[in-house]
Amino acid sequence: MKNLRFLGLLAVVSVLVLAGTATAQNEIRKGELNEKIVKQILKLPYYDVFDSIKFSESNGTVTLMGSVMQPSTKENAEDRVKEIDGVKEVINNIEVLPLSRFDDTIRYRTWRSIANKGTLYRYLIGVNPPMRIIVNDGRVSLEGFVNNEVDSNLAYIAAREVPGTFGVENNLIVKRDL
Repeated sequence: MKNLRFLGLLAVVSVLVLAGTATAQNEIRKGELNEKIVKQILKLPYYDVFDSIKFSESNGTVTLMGSVMQPSTKENAEDRVKEIDGVKEVINNIEVLPLSRFDDTIRYRTWRSIANKGTLYRYLIGVNPPMRIIVNDGRVSLEGFVNNEVDSNLAYIAAREVPGTFGVENNLIVKRDL
């Protein structure tokens, strides 16, 4: 009788271990898929400091979100993500920002204002800058990552100093390992 209970307990433990292993493997696959999606987005030809694309993934369905200046960037993002193994469907909710000289002026003034604040320029330069400046109808949104709360606050203050803006939203995430 004791042997029967032991075998039953052993079977339950084995099932739990196998289920845990399957879950861990699914998490690894999901992490690899997310990494592939990020790489494809970062390779977009006209993806720069004034664009921001985010995504979520669930069971092979990828939902793209964010804002871009060029319609081709939206289309290219969807096309590239569709080509990734493991992606079954792409829902493209990326917003194409309206063409506006007024917004363009605010974009460049905001970029300049932030770049001239201390050492914040490092967040705005390079092929894939960690900070993004989104301007839509005079409203500025700071997206992306910075090293500390001080840099986040300085960027917010610099963006608020730009004349002509109707508001600034600070969505910067403090990430210690930049």
